[in-house]
Amino acid sequence: MAEIRIENLRKQFGSFVAVQDSSFTVEDGEFLALLGPSGCGKTTTLRMIAGLELPTSGKIHLGGEDVTFNRASARDIAFVFQLFALYPHMNARKNIGFPLLSQGVPKAEIRRRVEETAKLLQIGHILDRPISGLAGGDRQRVALGRAIVRRPKCFLMDEPLGTLDAEFREVMVHELRELHNRIHATTVYVTHDQHEAMAMADKIAVMNHGVIEQFGTPQEIYSRPATMYVADFIGSPPMNFMRFTSSLQKGARSVSMGGVEVAVPEVHQDLAEGELALGVRPEHIRFSDASPVRGAVYGSEYLGTNQIVAVETVSGLVRARVPANRNFAIGEPVGLEFNPEKLALFDCKSGLAVPSSLYSEARHG
Repeated sequence: MAEIRIENLRKQFGSFVAVQDSSFTVEDGEFLALLGPSGCGKTTTLRMIAGLELPTSGKIHLGGEDVTFNRASARDIAFVFQLFALYPHMNARKNIGFPLLSQGVPKAEIRRRVEETAKLLQIGHILDRPISGLAGGDRQRVALGRAIVRRPKCFLMDEPLGTLDAEFREVMVHELRELHNRIHATTVYVTHDQHEAMAMADKIAVMNHGVIEQFGTPQEIYSRPATMYVADFIGSPPMNFMRFTSSLQKGARSVSMGGVEVAVPEVHQDLAEGELALGVRPEHIRFSDASPVRGAVYGSEYLGTNQIVAVETVSGLVRARVPANRNFAIGEPVGLEFNPEKLALFDCKSGLAVPSSLYSEARHG
């Protein structure tokens, strides 16, 4: 396996810029998820790494070698597509072994490596079955086996679970992560599903309009979002934004929101008066009759062990994740209390997080 290093990668189709000056590194053996909505540039980025698209500018290094303009066949990568692209006239064994057959590998070696791969994927019992008779999850395992059997430098996966139903997808998310742990494969995985990315990836690159808005671990991206876009895209429900107008001074430890002082992590820069947003995750809110931050219950969603309660406040609608054993009436007045150490502040004009101790403690801690 090998490190993948991307430097100022850019791709234009005429006047349309699909990928804007992306730079990131996937360490040897690391699992990176490229996450974002349709049209954000994640698949184009993956195709450039694979050699299926040539960049307009920038560099792609694989295992220390500059492969920017190498053909896909010269990059020693394995690509797993959303559509399985299996050969229907072959059984599972022949599908998995076909790349080795194409390379002229001796039949005995092909058989050994196919069976070794099948054991790794726990599909030895279906090797001699026709592809047409396999369930979607088994077909995806065969497609993965065909990629693994080559022992490439890295794996590139373009929404490989997208065609599976919810039950199979949940199983395959677990299996893919377990497979990664066993073979330590350098992997770049494209998805629009935040749950897949959070469950499997060591690092996530959140993309929007061709730009990487944030690159980091799932924990960093969830707890310390760099932009309002990331904060809104990650989380279910996403981070709440309570908007207010104010200025900020370096060293401030509270903000005035609707005439109420709310404690926040220490602010690290001055901000002129403008529209700001207090960002708070639903699980960092609790109901307190004594809190001066007031609102009225708008609705609730029962989720078994907990519930999501929506509260209308002067600063916008806020959703709180609270225990399911408490009943709320529509219109009921409530007080909201926040965990001050977990709050983020955003400049609404730029969409960027305001530097604070929430972020600096992460870098030094």
